Amino acid sequence: MPTVTPAIIDTHQHLWDLEKLELPWLNNAGPPLAAQHWVEEYAAATTGLNIQTAMYMEVDAAADQKQREADHVLALIASSKSSTRYAILSANPGQDGFRKFVAPFRNNQAVKGFRQVLHGGNTPAGYCLSRKFIDNCRYLGELGKTFDLCLRPKELKDAVRLAEACPKTRFVLDHCGNADPKAFFPRSDARRGEPDHDADQWRQDMATLAEQENVFCKISGIVARVPEKWSPDDLQPIVQHCAEAFGDRRIVFGSDWPVCKLGASLKEWVTALREIISPWPTAAQARLWRENAQNIYQITA
Repeated sequence: MPTVTPAIIDTHQHLWDLEKLELPWLNNAGPPLAAQHWVEEYAAATTGLNIQTAMYMEVDAAADQKQREADHVLALIASSKSSTRYAILSANPGQDGFRKFVAPFRNNQAVKGFRQVLHGGNTPAGYCLSRKFIDNCRYLGELGKTFDLCLRPKELKDAVRLAEACPKTRFVLDHCGNADPKAFFPRSDARRGEPDHDADQWRQDMATLAEQENVFCKISGIVARVPEKWSPDDLQPIVQHCAEAFGDRRIVFGSDWPVCKLGASLKEWVTALREIISPWPTAAQARLWRENAQNIYQITA
C-alpha cells in the first residue's frame, strides 16, 4: 500500500516556558529536555511534516500551578498564532476540589479533556480505583471530556477496571500503555537489557483493555525509549499489536514532543511510523494520522 501523508493532528504536544511554569520532574533532567520548548521550537521541529493541528498535553507542572498552566495554554490557543488549537489539561480526579477546577471548562471547546500522570514514583498501583477517582472520572463523562491514562505497563489491569466503572467516559491510553520496546527484542539482542515489563503480559493486558469500547489507544511515546541504535522494526510489534487489539478506528497519533527527543527527533519518529504502517490500507493510515482524532476528541480542524 502507498504511504498516506494527510494533514496530521498531533494529539500529544508538550510545550513549556520555564520562566512561567515549574516542572519538578525536570530538576534532574539534562539536555535535550531541560530547555525552552515553546511554539517556535515546535514549529521548527515539525517543518515539512504536514502537522497542521496540535493538541497541548499537560506537562506535570508543580501541583499549585494547574490554573496557571491552563490560563497560559488557553491564552496561546486564543491567540491563533500557532498550530496549537486544543488542550488536555492537568487535573487529579483523586483529590478534593477536582470538580470545582474542571467544571468551568465544561463549555470550553478548546479543552478536550484532562490527565494525571499515574506512573510517578509516589503514585501507588490501584490509585485510580478509589471511589473518589472513579466518581470524578464519571463526572468527566457527564461533561463530555476525556481522561488520558498514563500509567505503568504492569497496571493496565487497573485501567480495565476504571474503564468498566466509567462506561460513559472516553479514556485515551497514552504511549501504547507505556510499552518498553526492549521487551520485544530477542533475548540474544545485546541491546535488550532489563525491560520494564513482560511482552506477553503486555499483549494480553492490552487486548483485555481494548475490549472496553470507551478506551482508545495513542500511538506515542515509544520512540523515547529506544536504544541508541534502533530502526522502525524495533517499534513495529508494539504498533501492530495496538492496531490489531483496538482496531484502526480507535488509535491516534501523538508526537510526545519534546520527550520523544530522548530517542529520536520528531521527524525521525513520524518517518519511522510512516514506514511501519505503510502496508496498511490507505484509509486506515488516514484514520491514524487525522480522522480518529477528530472523532475521539470531537474536533473539526
